[in-house]
Amino acid sequence: MTIAVTGASGQLGRLVADQLLATVDPSEVVLLTRDPSKLATYAERGAIVREADFGLPDALVEALAGVDRMLLISTDIVGARLDGHLAAIDAASRAGVSHVAYTSIPEPTPDNPSGVVPDHAATEDALRASGLAWTMLRNNLYAEMQVDTIRQAAASGQLFVNTGDGGAAYVTRADCAAVAAAVLTGDGHEGEVYDVTGPAAITADDFAALAEQLAGRPIEVLNVDDEAYRGGLVAAGVPEEFAPLLVSFGTSIRLGKLARVTDVVERVGGSTPTPLADLVGAQG
Repeated sequence: MTIAVTGASGQLGRLVADQLLATVDPSEVVLLTRDPSKLATYAERGAIVREADFGLPDALVEALAGVDRMLLISTDIVGARLDGHLAAIDAASRAGVSHVAYTSIPEPTPDNPSGVVPDHAATEDALRASGLAWTMLRNNLYAEMQVDTIRQAAASGQLFVNTGDGGAAYVTRADCAAVAAAVLTGDGHEGEVYDVTGPAAITADDFAALAEQLAGRPIEVLNVDDEAYRGGLVAAGVPEEFAPLLVSFGTSIRLGKLARVTDVVERVGGSTPTPLADLVGAQG
């Protein structure tokens, strides 16, 4: 069985590649990237590295030749990635891939205000309609991306949020990679939707408690509305065009769209999910 990973030179892609190379024969692992030179060390370990660009559909079909299962890692061009995802699904079908796993987000439904929902929902719909076997890997927000927020709160004494009392079950990329690798190498995952989460839903008060441990002093939580949060982000140097996406994540958390905690990391991935507190300690 041959397994392909798209976006394999990215952070999640590399972690999945590492898991696969520790599990199956390297000759069964196909790593797809726009720049094969970035994966030279993986080629040295025996993986097959192929150039692939979602904008070149015919070449993408060739890159997927002989592949049985594929992990489609969502690209990072939010709002402009759907065409690429659709091209990858079509290429997989044309190349004879039998099973595609896709990295999505929890609750990609119309009532979820997260700015990434439209791309994910449309990709999931296309994958279901493709005739391919599929698995949805609905990864929660990445825990690694929260460490700087906690450090900044520790440094300033204030935590500026728009999440209200809501929480998110932040998950590490390594835990997501463990689940993806298990799905790609195991059986019985076709047609499954997995919410991939950390061990607990973390609130702003939990963030403040972690920041207090770093700073050794109380941290004030400033819960503001979405517009005030957007303005604060821009004032802090976040690009105008990126700020609305961050605001939408906070709104989604406030509405409870990212709070569900599951046992998927342990049950499917075979590993104990990493608490955010451990990650902050490791990176502090």
